[in-house]
Amino acid sequence: MSTLVIILIVLVVIAIVAALLVGRMARDKKQENRRIEASEHRDEAKVRSARADSREAEAEERAARAKREKAKADEQAQLARTERQAADDTHYKADSVDPDVDEDAEHDRRTGESSQQRSEHDRRPGESSQQR
Repeated sequence: MSTLVIILIVLVVIAIVAALLVGRMARDKKQENRRIEASEHRDEAKVRSARADSREAEAEERAARAKREKAKADEQAQLARTERQAADDTHYKADSVDPDVDEDAEHDRRTGESSQQRSEHDRRPGESSQQR
């Protein structure tokens, strides 16, 4: 073989090896860039996850506070109803003992209905107050 052919073969081999090395380096660089990008995405995901956890905990805390407040409100409403019933019972007891209380007037006070309204309510349908 001539020297020129040997030199050409060596140059081709060197070019192929160089091309392979450049290709490998480019692939390695691309993989490293992807690793960096993936790491950045993971970091962002951790931050967002922590933010979501915080908001979720805040929402749960608010819901618990609202539940406690509703329970307090329900309890107060029940106490008010009990107290109202006790007051009404005491009024009734006082009125039943008091000789000066007009029973119709007291009924009107308790029910908010006048004796005229009661008499109109007691009428038969179609009957006017002048027919009675």
